[in-house]
Amino acid sequence: MEESFVPFRGIKNDVEKRLKCYKQDWTGGFRAGFSILAPTTYIFFASAIPVISFGEQLDRETDGTLTAVQTLASTALCGIIHSIIGGQPLLILGVAEPTVIMYTFMFNFAKNRSDLGSKLFLAWTGWVCMWTALLLFLLAILGACSIINRFTRIAGELFGLLIAMLFMQEAIKGIVDEFRVPERENPKLIEYQPSWRFANGMFALVLSFGLLHTALRSRKARSWRYGSGCLRGFIADYGVPLMVLVWTAVSYIPARSVPKGIPRRLFSPNPWSPGAYENWTVIKDMLNVPLLYIIGAFIPATMIAVLYYFDHSVASQLAQQKEFNLRKPSSFHYDLLLLGLMVIICGLLGIPPANGVIPQSPMHTKSLATLKHQLLRNRLVETAHKCISNNASLGQVYGSMQEAYQQMQSPLIYQESSAQGLKELKESRIQMDAPVDENAFDIEKEIDDLLPVEVKEQRLSNLLQSTMVGGCVAAMPLLKRIPTSVLWGYFAFMAIESLPGNQFWERILLIFTAPSRRYKVLENYHATFVETVPFKTILVFTIFQTAYLLVCFGITWVPIAGVLFPVMIMLLVPVRQYVLPRFFKGAHLQDLDAAEYEEAPALSFNLASEREMSRTTSFTREMSRSASFAKDMSRNTSFAKDMSRSSSFASDGEILDGMVTRSRGEIRRMCSLKHTSCSETSSKELKSLQSPRVSEKVYSPRVSELKGELSPRQRARGPFSPSVGESKPSNLGKSG
Repeated sequence: MEESFVPFRGIKNDVEKRLKCYKQDWTGGFRAGFSILAPTTYIFFASAIPVISFGEQLDRETDGTLTAVQTLASTALCGIIHSIIGGQPLLILGVAEPTVIMYTFMFNFAKNRSDLGSKLFLAWTGWVCMWTALLLFLLAILGACSIINRFTRIAGELFGLLIAMLFMQEAIKGIVDEFRVPERENPKLIEYQPSWRFANGMFALVLSFGLLHTALRSRKARSWRYGSGCLRGFIADYGVPLMVLVWTAVSYIPARSVPKGIPRRLFSPNPWSPGAYENWTVIKDMLNVPLLYIIGAFIPATMIAVLYYFDHSVASQLAQQKEFNLRKPSSFHYDLLLLGLMVIICGLLGIPPANGVIPQSPMHTKSLATLKHQLLRNRLVETAHKCISNNASLGQVYGSMQEAYQQMQSPLIYQESSAQGLKELKESRIQMDAPVDENAFDIEKEIDDLLPVEVKEQRLSNLLQSTMVGGCVAAMPLLKRIPTSVLWGYFAFMAIESLPGNQFWERILLIFTAPSRRYKVLENYHATFVETVPFKTILVFTIFQTAYLLVCFGITWVPIAGVLFPVMIMLLVPVRQYVLPRFFKGAHLQDLDAAEYEEAPALSFNLASEREMSRTTSFTREMSRSASFAKDMSRNTSFAKDMSRSSSFASDGEILDGMVTRSRGEIRRMCSLKHTSCSETSSKELKSLQSPRVSEKVYSPRVSELKGELSPRQRARGPFSPSVGESKPSNLGKSG
């Protein structure tokens, strides 16, 4: 995004760029066919369930003035508007917890004022929304979103991890409350007696952890060894919503032997019940609000405007990170302007406004990356099989796949060209001009490795999920059958699901990894800093980021000031620009907080003989005594060879666990060798079993180094810098 603070220029550029993509945004979605339903259903549950929970919270805090009906209506209305005329269709809108906190604060303020009271509460919030929209208009017109360019990975990923912590906190709080008497309930009822409260709490633990475990397992169904490919694919695509239905059904098993209120279920009025639609005509009461309160509404409006500006922009930024390789332009300025318009509409209807939400927005992009990967993979596998059946050579197969890949790319010239295209085949043990033997050449695995990360950029999934959220308003009688404990399990699932791909989280895991087991990090896709930055530097940087995260999390516990925690995130911009360079080397800081998340390829997983295992043991002991894991990698010239041998520490079960789920949305890579029998295999036989793509030489993971290019920073350090080093050949591909 170009930085420009000239009035209206950012909005104008966004509109011009996105209009060129508008037709393709719709045709691309419809061309995906029924496969678009998988990401749609996935993100629908991720959007609707938190909104229902926040509506339940608003119902308690506002004495029933606002309920889940209003939060669902707002999320659906704003989502439909944004999906049709919004700039970035990957952005998911919803009523978030900060909005709930602000509306709770405003309700407590209004009900204690005799000239306002609960009767004019919604009318007064209408004026708050008017002021908020005015401030958002000014921010969009003056190009304030250009500052988003200054938000590096340290700010975005810290904010993402903070949101995950808040979701997990909400899940834990909800489960603990299952053991207590709910507010505004009669404690003398039988279901609130101590014994039945304990039974309800224990049953809630079963439902919550049951949903969490099965939902996480179902997302990895494609790597299961059981069932047909279609069945595993169906479970991976629709397993999470299915688990919600399954555990809701389980909650009815003890229905006849326990009181009616066990387990506790959602409570919200039906949309057609008396009082549920009174807020829709709030506009007629807005002129009854005293002038002093109309002017005073500017104070909470300022807080909400800052909150929405940050949340909306960062959610959009995280939904279109560099690693997703998006081809269509961003639209920060125009989307902020449209958000102001939607805030006005919600204020006049008496419903809380919706804005861009985390982690739903990046989850949406990841699910569409899964969809694009499946569409490309199916086409290329079909092309490869057709070529091999005609006795084509490896070079001809690759050429045909390249041609098929280009045919599936959008022909629109205004889009950015595909960032990578098909990744080039590495040195192969199969001659490029010889016919390909399917027994020696694993087509499906090779295609998985060749395909770059791409996203199916379209508007249809956002429109469908928003429409389904709107349908929940009419389906409220059915939704009230869902146990609240299932919601808490889903909150925990969303928190955990947002962690993969977060470099901050991966550094935390690296720190707690035993030194003798850190070699396993290199066997999967990993960030560049693992190989270029000393372990001590990684440790200090992660400790600083963790301390800052805990400070931000502590601020959220402050009653009203907690809503301003985004200000702490915004302070990271000057901290990153002026403070951190004083404590960290520029090269290390660039790798730890790079604008682009470079992933190093996974290193091949070879089995070693017992003789090699004994030699590896001594090396591992030396590495565990070292003060810096990364420094050992750059200084030890035989590190790559030893790392290959160290795989002998893994048991057979760990080898099978080499099938990993990448954060880009179920894109997998098998790092272990393909076993064809259960018998012991000799080293000579292992050579013949290796994939033909496994290179004798594995080079540095950096793209620039793979191309033989050095950046100015790298040239300044010289070829022997421990942070960069030479592109030395590795023996990782060898088995002996």
